[in-house]
Formats: sequence, structure tokens, C-alpha cells
Amino acid sequence: MKLAAVRPPAIEIEGLHRSFGSVQALKGVDLEVAAGEVHALLGPNGAGKTTLMRILSGLVDPTAGSAHVLDRRAGRSPELRALIGMVPSGDRTFYLRLSGLENLVFFGRLHGLRRRAAHARASELLDAVGLGEAGLRPISTYSHGMQKRLSFARALLSDPQLLLVDEATHDLDPVAAQQVRELASERTRNGAAVLWATQRIEELHGFAERVTVLDRGTVAFAGSVTALAAIGGGDRHILQFGSAATIPPAVLDGLGSLHPAPGEDASHALLALAPGASLGAAIAALTAAGAEIVSCRDERPPIERAFLAVTTERAA
Repeated sequence: MKLAAVRPPAIEIEGLHRSFGSVQALKGVDLEVAAGEVHALLGPNGAGKTTLMRILSGLVDPTAGSAHVLDRRAGRSPELRALIGMVPSGDRTFYLRLSGLENLVFFGRLHGLRRRAAHARASELLDAVGLGEAGLRPISTYSHGMQKRLSFARALLSDPQLLLVDEATHDLDPVAAQQVRELASERTRNGAAVLWATQRIEELHGFAERVTVLDRGTVAFAGSVTALAAIGGGDRHILQFGSAATIPPAVLDGLGSLHPAPGEDASHALLALAPGASLGAAIAALTAAGAEIVSCRDERPPIERAFLAVTTERAA
């Protein structure tokens, strides 16, 4: 039997601490990200995500603990920085009077590319992030979302082995967000690792393999995206009934159960589907029992409920 190859770690963090005066931004964080993996980093505002990214990129030194990137200690080494692409949450480092193309050529030259190679790579990446037609316009005319896409393009200039992405899709429309996720996935197929910090919980399915949830500087959850979603339970829907009806529990036997809907009036109920049960079958059973269903909407997705659960429980 042929065993699957074990992917080497691109990021290894143990007991990482970082303090800013009396404020502890990170309190003993452990994290491992494999080469060829998209690893999501979730957490409420102030959880420590950006601080962690800045330590890995060499912009900030840890107070205690260890952080290794690509078999090297994280730090200000120019050799290591050449292997890392960084998409910061707030990027104010572009030259606004220059065009998008001129900016990328400039930063490509800083990476050691010859002018012709830098121009070709910049043009290729502008097309990849949907800015091909806007490439000759000054950055001052770009929207915030366009600047975010340009920042993503710049992070890919040197074909990095590690891509650190902090809220890349926060200001992007769904089409642009999908473009940058596809570019990140392409990097992993070439063996690079991606650490993807996001508040867009819905984008994790089918994109990230594993996820770490930070809360107040510590790890609240670490595991697969599927395991996190499982904490949130199965499919749940809010039903609105048009008239009062007594629904025997046996009607939904094997399909799910009805509960009071949090924050809703008495005409609403929470339908929790059983594993493998379909929404259509449950609604058909309720209708056959005399229930008048006026509307149906999804409750929060399981992964969102799980995120709230692992962070709220720790706050309680």
C-alpha cells in the first residue's frame, strides 16, 4: 500500500506571546500550517490575528515563544522576506500618483526582477486580479476594493512559498473575492502555504482545509473546517406559520424537530433537521399535518454558529 506523503510544515509556532505595554495581544499561541495548505485564521476584532501575521512576516518580534517560517526563525531576514508574500489588512504603501502597472513594476524590481520581466509579471498579475484595463490609471483613481486586489497582486510578484493574507476579501464583491481565492488556491497547488485571516466565515467551505480560531490572544479552536462546522450542529431553518396549528412530534419523526425561534414571535419556529434529512421532506410532512407555512429562511450557517459558540463560551 502506498502511503500519502506527509507535507512539511511551512509555519511552526509554539507558545507565542506578544505584549504591547500592559496589553497582551498573544498569550501562548500554538499553530502549524503545512506546505500546500490553505489554513484559515478566524477571530473577532482584537483577537490577535494581525499581530500574528506581523510576527510571521518579520515586522514585529515576539515577546516570548518561537515562530518558524519555512524552516527559519521568523524575523527581519531579507532572504526569508523574499519567500513571503503579504497582503495586509490596511495597505497604504502604494504610490498614488503612479499607475497600478508602474507600482507593480517598481515592487517587482525591488524583488530583483529585471525591468522586462517585472513588466511582464506585473501585466500578468493585473489581468489575474481583474485590473488589466485599469492598470494604466493612477492609484489615486482606484476604489478601496481595487487597491486591495492590487495588494494581492503585489504579494504574488515573487512566487512566494508562503502567502500571508489579512482580510483580503473584506471590501471585494463576490466575483473579485472568488478571483483572489482562486489565485491563493493556485499557489497551494504549486506547494506554497497560505495563512488566510478572514471575517467571511462563509468562504471557508471548499477553500480552507483547516482553521484556527483566536479569541483574546489564545487559541479557542484548532482543527478541520468540517470539525468546526460540526460544533454548530446540522441544518437549521426559521419557519413562519400563518395560523396556529398543533403539530404532533411524531410528524417529524426522523426528519428533525421544532423549537422556539430565538428572538422571534410565537408565529415562528426553529426547524432543526436530522442528519441526512431534506428540508423539502420536513416541510411536506408539516404541511400534510395541517401547518400553514408562510416563509422559510436559513438560520446562521453551522460554521457561523460554531464560531460564535467557541468565542462566546470563553467570554462567559
